[in-house]
Amino acid sequence: MQEVEILLVEDSPEDAELTVSSLKKHHITNKVLVVEDGEEALDFLFARGKFSERVGIEQPKVVLLDLKLPKVSGMEVLQVMKSEPALRDIPVVILTSSQESPDLKKAYRLGVNSYVVKPVDFESFASAVSSLGMYWLLLNKAPPEAISASSSRL
Repeated sequence: MQEVEILLVEDSPEDAELTVSSLKKHHITNKVLVVEDGEEALDFLFARGKFSERVGIEQPKVVLLDLKLPKVSGMEVLQVMKSEPALRDIPVVILTSSQESPDLKKAYRLGVNSYVVKPVDFESFASAVSSLGMYWLLLNKAPPEAISASSSRL
């Protein structure tokens, strides 16, 4: 399995395609993996189920996470990631349509790195996604252990 640099957790195929297209349009060609629900995201991060072959492979550089997901919500994924020593340093960006103040407050209490409300029109959305990709993949410097897999604990 190839290294994944961006884990996109999005249940809407249209929003997922739009996000990936926006990254490519702005020349962000990092390897993106799209998963459709929170359970699948956790399986990927913990190298279980269909992702069990990931053991020893680095974690993504950033997770783009929707909040309203089937099976396991985005908030639950965030909570698990930020409470797990092997995952807590991975930057998590909430990319959602929810502008609700309680969601925003809870996400920051749980340790989200950024909270972005999806713009409605394509150009604004493409620009926002591009800016996210540029910042988290090119400008942000994470501690070395934040991007290494800790397969012994997982």
